[in-house]
Amino acid sequence: MSQYQNRAIVLKQRPDGEIQEGDLVMEERPVRKPEEGEVVAQVLWLSLDPYMRPRMNDAKSYMDPIEIDEPIVGESVARIVESRSDKLKVGDLVTCYSGWQEYVTFPADAPMVYKIHQKEGVPVQAYLGVAGMPGRTGYCGLTYVGKPKPGETVVVSAASGPVGTVVGQTAKTVGCRVVGIAGGPEKCSYVVDELGFDACVDYKAGNLEADLKAACPDGIDIYYENVGGAVTRAVAPLLNPGARVPICGFVSAYNAKSTDKIETPFDILKRLDPVPEHRFFLVTEWQDKHQEITDILTSRIASGELKYRETVAEGLENAVEAFKGMLKGKNFGKQLVHIAD
Repeated sequence: MSQYQNRAIVLKQRPDGEIQEGDLVMEERPVRKPEEGEVVAQVLWLSLDPYMRPRMNDAKSYMDPIEIDEPIVGESVARIVESRSDKLKVGDLVTCYSGWQEYVTFPADAPMVYKIHQKEGVPVQAYLGVAGMPGRTGYCGLTYVGKPKPGETVVVSAASGPVGTVVGQTAKTVGCRVVGIAGGPEKCSYVVDELGFDACVDYKAGNLEADLKAACPDGIDIYYENVGGAVTRAVAPLLNPGARVPICGFVSAYNAKSTDKIETPFDILKRLDPVPEHRFFLVTEWQDKHQEITDILTSRIASGELKYRETVAEGLENAVEAFKGMLKGKNFGKQLVHIAD
């Protein structure tokens, strides 16, 4: 018997549209004893991210679906509590793909396990947000796919979230005009007043096309895609010749019952003449730059240059409701679950 009491949230049945009671269930799960070269980690903070929803479907995608009765996938900040490896010692903090559970056993040299070299002034949970996978996604998608130049207009959807936050603030450092799209006056005010965007359009106000056109008098050179749907349809006519569209995801479609009937950003963009340069990308394309980009982002956080917001749910038992709310934009900034100190 393991000395650790572990709870996990597992996929009991595949959601049909929005997540319903009985789809995701909390269960007690044993913690496997570590073998030679392995460690046991206690999860302190769990990241909730939109990509987790499509992986609950039994559909072909860029990642395998979650198996029934398996914990929901997810990255966490965890502390090593038992070690049979010289790579990680008890007390070390790591980011790892633990899934939605309180303890996890894994090989110390497993892929996507990174020891946190915590920088002063950077809270540990930021390594799951603007200094973590979402932050690197924003930075890499803008820098390497968007290729911004001074004076260009950059538009980013989901502007107050961890990806959009980094995209907009990074684009400003390059000398771009930055326009965010967010839901509600509070988020829009924050994006302009705190994050320093030039403008922010409230997609919930009901005048998306007109408001976006007014905010982008010189058209759009880079559209960083997080949302899809009506937002992409509003952006499309404003794209300038030579525009670039890094496609990170399209959260508006993630609860759809059937993916066959979804109008994706690819469908919308391919109807344009000329068709703008666009592609779906994964942050793992730049995995060799993981530490380098993390260092850039943590330095900006420590100096106060990179600002961000978080929404925290307390305890694993509140993860499902927090996740459902996040898919509807109820969170403000990065959605986290605090599990242990």
